[in-house]
Amino acid sequence: MGEYAKALEYHEKAREIVEKSLPPTHPGRAAPYSSMADVYDNMGEYAKALEYHEKARSILEKCLPTTDPDRAAPYSSIADVYDNMGEYAKALEYHEKAREIVEKSLPPTHPGRAAPYSSIADHADFAVTYSDIGDVHRRSGDYEKAIEFLHKALHIEENFECDPLQRASTYVNLGETYREMKDYSTSLKYFRKALKIRE
Repeated sequence: MGEYAKALEYHEKAREIVEKSLPPTHPGRAAPYSSMADVYDNMGEYAKALEYHEKARSILEKCLPTTDPDRAAPYSSIADVYDNMGEYAKALEYHEKAREIVEKSLPPTHPGRAAPYSSIADHADFAVTYSDIGDVHRRSGDYEKAIEFLHKALHIEENFECDPLQRASTYVNLGETYREMKDYSTSLKYFRKALKIRE
């Protein structure tokens, strides 16, 4: 508990410095709140984690244009807290909001969505969000939806230069989904793919 208290103390000091040095419209003012929220989440103090993620979300919504995909980050973080609480419907709701923001921020005419893709980071955001949504569906027992979203993530991760460890994580989530469905041969196939990346 002592390490968490120390982390919160340092993040609070960072928040004070940021508020004194950055203008009210700077998105960097959200970072200390997100960091404190993550500490509270790790401590299992979910109400506090949600409170601080909401503060970060509010700051980013005031500071960033509606076309900025970074506005999705707090929604994903809030979804993760609800997932940790076992509130899968709420987690899914917030992951869906994150997905909508990312999709709206990159319209079909955006060069980042045209082939060849020019901004790999934009697609990595889609992949992570799809994988998160798929994992929530798996945890809630909706395996068909889980597989649908995990394959969407995998399509991006296999066809664009995304982080290989993220692809390994998606393979693990697919392996877990098929294992829970008692399709052990398919499960093993995905676990082996994940292992090959991590070796």
